[in-house]
Amino acid sequence: MPAKNTDDLDKKDQHQASLFDSEAFLRVVTEQAGVYRMYNNQQVVIYVGKAKNLKKRLESYFRKDVGSVKTQVLVKQIAAIEVTVTHTEGEALILENNYIKKYQPKYNILLRDDKSYPYLLITDHKHPKLGLHRGGKKIKGEYFGPFPTVGAVWESLRLMQKIFPIRQCEDSYYRARSRPCLQYQLGRCSAPCVDKITVENYQVQVKLAKLFLQGKSSTVIEQLVSKMELASNELHFELAAKYRDQIATLRKVQQQQYVSGHVAELDVVGLYREKTQVCIHLLFIRHHKILGSKSYFPTIPSESSDSEILQAFIAQHYLTNDTLSNGKVQGSIPKEIVIKESIEQVKDLAKLLSEQAGYEVKISTNTRSERAQYLKLAGTNAQTALVTRNSHKESMRARFAALNEVFELEKGIHRIECFDISHTMGQQTVASNVVFTHDGPLKTDYRRYNVYGITPGDDYAAMAFALNKRYGKLKANPVKPEEQSALEKLPDIVFIDGGKGQLAKAEEFFNQLSLVRTPLLVGVAKGESRKPGLETLILAGSHQLISLPATSPALHLVQHIRDESHRFAITGHRAKRQKVSKKSRLESIEGIGAKKRQSLLKFLGGLQEVMQADVVALAKVPGISHVLAEKIHNALHEK
Repeated sequence: MPAKNTDDLDKKDQHQASLFDSEAFLRVVTEQAGVYRMYNNQQVVIYVGKAKNLKKRLESYFRKDVGSVKTQVLVKQIAAIEVTVTHTEGEALILENNYIKKYQPKYNILLRDDKSYPYLLITDHKHPKLGLHRGGKKIKGEYFGPFPTVGAVWESLRLMQKIFPIRQCEDSYYRARSRPCLQYQLGRCSAPCVDKITVENYQVQVKLAKLFLQGKSSTVIEQLVSKMELASNELHFELAAKYRDQIATLRKVQQQQYVSGHVAELDVVGLYREKTQVCIHLLFIRHHKILGSKSYFPTIPSESSDSEILQAFIAQHYLTNDTLSNGKVQGSIPKEIVIKESIEQVKDLAKLLSEQAGYEVKISTNTRSERAQYLKLAGTNAQTALVTRNSHKESMRARFAALNEVFELEKGIHRIECFDISHTMGQQTVASNVVFTHDGPLKTDYRRYNVYGITPGDDYAAMAFALNKRYGKLKANPVKPEEQSALEKLPDIVFIDGGKGQLAKAEEFFNQLSLVRTPLLVGVAKGESRKPGLETLILAGSHQLISLPATSPALHLVQHIRDESHRFAITGHRAKRQKVSKKSRLESIEGIGAKKRQSLLKFLGGLQEVMQADVVALAKVPGISHVLAEKIHNALHEK
């Protein structure tokens, strides 16, 4: 936190902080190892720490000569401290990590991304399945990874399908098969579900796949060459041809350009910081190859050192409760972690990681040759990621500033919302509401509305419906806190994707709403031939037309918002349309439930036969009366 915040505490906070009797607390606090939690006057956890000796560590906060500005600001906000004693310092480290993830304290280094990594899993089964796995490792089988992204896993699965004919379908689909599926026809599965391959031959392919995933592709090729020669000598030429094709595919894979080296398994942690911003870039190296990488942007208090950030990252990233049934987290923790500089508790942390992993884990700092090159690569990627992230924000802020030069709002533009309508000939109408701030799209505030109760195809009524859903409950004089919060989220500008008609409907709505502050309403009319760059902005009230140059950053922002709103609306509409298209026409007939639909289809032989049947034929179906048969016939044949 910046030093200027020392004077930002209001009188109430200072008064509450002064009520904390540190001398009385320190007289009774234990000298054992444990974790402490500091609360402010609102009972919010603002800092979590651990100590080998709780008494000595907490005494250090209340000395007169505390040099750190961060600590001074922290101490002034303390209203209460709670401690939890642990048996060892290692237990304290785990508990501290869990508390940080739970409370997200203001003055701790916070790693926001807490998602588990995806793995490739080969299940322990008569006919093992190869697939993606994420989450707790409770399924029996062998796990390969971790991979940095789900996309990397899907890419590996597609490659594996071309080389090894192992099933990738779900167990429920596998058990229900009575004939081979399309993957068998394409040569990407050996169809073990219908015994197109013996169990022994299938297990051979599984073993080869495991060797391949372990980075032993040369061993796989050698074994396949032996099998091809054996099959050829025994005059099984078709089988030999299959082995030949597998070998050819594997050789192509070997020729692909991989970043590879001599080190078998390690994670490399690169760090780059710029003032109060930090990027940590993690390289995943498994089986001598870089599987991928991922960037993290942790929230850090001011005056945090690089070693503190690295220690917090390693603890929060690798110490997890997501363990196997035997208490281990094998696979998610590498055998070696390479970092730029030494950290305070490197031995304790390495010991704790080793205990959780079930094998020795090393944290390396003084690196040379290959490890040093990897570390340099990770640092370069961290710098590039942070610069790219900031340049995006700067670009967005510049566009906001350019747009404000066009509309000249006194307090500037901080929040923009845009509405769009999507439907097909009036059916499955969906309205979208997207939100942009200086940081770009605020997807947590996006909303989609299923429009109903209007004349199909009436875009004006659909727009009024969406606006009412979004702003209808706002009150000019809010009473409840949630009403005040909703009013504070009122945008500075509302863009309406459409011409004067849609804009007039929005004006009429806001005039009836009578808010304290009405956002600026702007229509975005498409240009001639809907060509980008020819859009016209229409101001509410005066209906003044504004045409911006095609190179204007303000127009680029409007186009970005409008296109995002259109994408969000049409995605929702397509999903709704797809759902309706899969719905049977019988489902829309009142009085026809699941059992009667099943009877109709089973008795008559399908929907086409039901459509062609007359009333007499329908009435012969068990459970269908003559009156209901007439109702069904009329519903299916009405124009």
